[in-house]
Amino acid sequence: MKILGIGNAIVDVICKVEDNFIMKNNLPKGLMKLIFEEVEFKELLKNLKIEKTISGGSVANSIVGLSQLGNNVGFIGKISDDNFGAKYEEGLKKEKVNFFYSKKKEVLPTGTCLILVTPDSERTMCTYLGTAGKINENDLNITAIQKSDIIFLEGYLWDEGDPKKAFDKAIENGKKIAMSLSDKFCVDRHKPQFLELVKNKLDIIFANESEITSLIDAKNFDDVILFGKEIKKHLIITRGEKGAISINKNNICEVGVKKNLKIVDLTGAGDLFAAGYLHGYINQFSQKECLEKGTEMSSKIIQQIGARI
Repeated sequence: MKILGIGNAIVDVICKVEDNFIMKNNLPKGLMKLIFEEVEFKELLKNLKIEKTISGGSVANSIVGLSQLGNNVGFIGKISDDNFGAKYEEGLKKEKVNFFYSKKKEVLPTGTCLILVTPDSERTMCTYLGTAGKINENDLNITAIQKSDIIFLEGYLWDEGDPKKAFDKAIENGKKIAMSLSDKFCVDRHKPQFLELVKNKLDIIFANESEITSLIDAKNFDDVILFGKEIKKHLIITRGEKGAISINKNNICEVGVKKNLKIVDLTGAGDLFAAGYLHGYINQFSQKECLEKGTEMSSKIIQQIGARI
């Protein structure tokens, strides 16, 4: 197998609501709220009509993008043997992704992201990680990891305790390790650990400019370039309107953004950029062609609703 992703298995549950539902439940309109209690999540869901369910999660979105580009890929993510777990598995199979996880009834339910769409097309998200955030080393399929050319991890999944042990085991058994730093919040929360991973354990790193700047406490982007050369890894940075840059040891390549796009929804832009770049990487594209493929994929996804093309 070319690439095996390991990440949070989250079912995106899309519901249409009126603005008063957002206000009544004190939700931050257009933003994401983490929900820690199952009872709160069920209370929100009970009066809603579900329009659509999609198998989501950051690395899972990248893996689906890679599958759509014709690559042989797989995914490991923790789900429970419940209704949403069945929908998650079904969604990946439909996208021709090999799912290497045998679900069983867990204490916590399958992770879910409630996406509330108001009449003005704004998306307000309520995420309940459920069992997704409880992944441990026994949940990994070591044979699948050892047979994959690249293991792709997400910063969202990293946490002290069992998830860290799962990370370590995947890295220990993988041939080549790629990781997305995921979010500035993740970087700030786990800065020393992420820096150790980037410097010593990862081969390919995806980050946006704010994530990498925060990670190394850079004063300017020249500091980032210098760091990228020093670590002698493959560092890929998206820079919003400034395009994207790839630093591979001493080789630096940069591309701009596509112009005149009708941007509808930025959800999944980084996930699909990583899919495009990794597609180029495993198919021996040049550094510039990898960046261009990443830019092409992210340009497509931001012109539609949702994180799946």
